[in-house]
Amino acid sequence: MFFSRKGRLRKEGDQRLLESLQQIKTVWANQKAMVERSVEPSDQVLCELKLAEAKYLFLLKEAKIRKVTTGRLK
Repeated sequence: MFFSRKGRLRKEGDQRLLESLQQIKTVWANQKAMVERSVEPSDQVLCELKLAEAKYLFLLKEAKIRKVTTGRLK
């Protein structure tokens, strides 16, 4: 009875993790492309790029720890 709720909450948390991971990956890719197109990127843009990369790597590490897959790999 209680375990079904725990499983449902875990699935919802995993789904939010995957959505956040995809969103941060998109932000990181956009910022990386902007820096590559820039002649002389500002310090703020470079800091935002590093921050987006760190967030993405953190979420990716968390997904690996939780053994979360997108479902396409199964």
